[in-house]
Amino acid sequence: MTEQYLSPAPETKAAPADVAGVSEAFEDFMATFEAFKESNDQRLVELERRGGADVLSTEKVDRISRALDDQKRLLDRMELKKLRPGLGRERAAPSEHKAAFEAYIRHGDERQLRSLDTKALSAGSGPDGGYTVPVEIETEIAKRLSALSPIRSIASVRQVSTSVLRKPFATTGFAVGWVGETASRPQTGTPTLDDLEFPTAELYAMPAATPSLLEDSVVDLDQWIATEVEAAFAEQEGTAFVTGNGTNKPRGFLDYDQVAEGSWAWEKIGYIATGVAGAFAASNPSDKLIDTIYALKGGYRQNANWVMNRKTQAAIRKFKDADGNYLWQPPAAPGQRAMLMGFPLVEAEDMPDIATDETAIAFGDFARGYLVVDRAGVTVLRDPYSAKPYVLFYTTKRVGGGVQDFDAIKLLKFGTS
Repeated sequence: MTEQYLSPAPETKAAPADVAGVSEAFEDFMATFEAFKESNDQRLVELERRGGADVLSTEKVDRISRALDDQKRLLDRMELKKLRPGLGRERAAPSEHKAAFEAYIRHGDERQLRSLDTKALSAGSGPDGGYTVPVEIETEIAKRLSALSPIRSIASVRQVSTSVLRKPFATTGFAVGWVGETASRPQTGTPTLDDLEFPTAELYAMPAATPSLLEDSVVDLDQWIATEVEAAFAEQEGTAFVTGNGTNKPRGFLDYDQVAEGSWAWEKIGYIATGVAGAFAASNPSDKLIDTIYALKGGYRQNANWVMNRKTQAAIRKFKDADGNYLWQPPAAPGQRAMLMGFPLVEAEDMPDIATDETAIAFGDFARGYLVVDRAGVTVLRDPYSAKPYVLFYTTKRVGGGVQDFDAIKLLKFGTS
């Protein structure tokens, strides 16, 4: 074991965007995982022999586990960086809308945009409006949000042109039956429909630019705006998709009523309890993970994902099956997800930590279970007055979200009932 695998050095390690740099970082990550397994195996042996693990062994395992998390963050940043074109790259000839928008961003010249009649006023008053960004920028923002926002990356995403999406959903399914070739076809039962509503709410970011940045013709302002707003949008919507209360924001899947799986009903999210307040069971802790998997119907399991934060993942990383194999497995390649019991694991830092009666783990087919609604159009309002000498760009988009199939998501609750 070398000290390279025991310290959180990857936090400060250079992050080259080239393929060789990503490969090297991934090799370091895999070597650290091997070191983690070796140290954790030693800790488990001590538990069996002495009835308790040595403090130094436990600290060593935790230190390597933190290093794994640090290296995974590094890999994530490097993969994201590969998606960002350089700000000074050569560009193709801009479209008419794009050229007019750039004139507005750089110089505040609205004349070309006015002539294209692309101004999109907000729901308030005219002076509060802004100009819609070109399709190229909107597409770039959407692509990066899919990479940054954990729930968006696995949920269904639908673009709408209205402020509210209304979607009927059959809660009881359609009645069917077998008949002979010449037999009469009696009328089947009528399914029960639920009218689900997904209102959109305004999400905003306000990057600031210096006059020198705007005056530099080499800088690609389209990419600059997309890069500046992506993190702000992803952070805000990521929280809302998990815990949002639906008031001026999407409704998160943890905000819905939660009931024990045996009492599950439509418009509620079912959960499995660990049987221990704020912890897994001391013996066979992975049994409840198996119960959670099979609480989900077979039609949903094939596309299911685990969702939890890094602290919860670190606790599960130590679990083994009856054959001594680790349940948590590292990504097979850079840019891929870790696997837990054969299902992809999505890291969402807005999920709660393991604590008494917290539902710290979710499992389900989020593509069928959760719907993200994007209203078409991203607008930018240029403000050169409020923060002189900086120019502010008030950038907004409208986003909604909520559970669309309550049977597609299950939770693991760290409580006794």
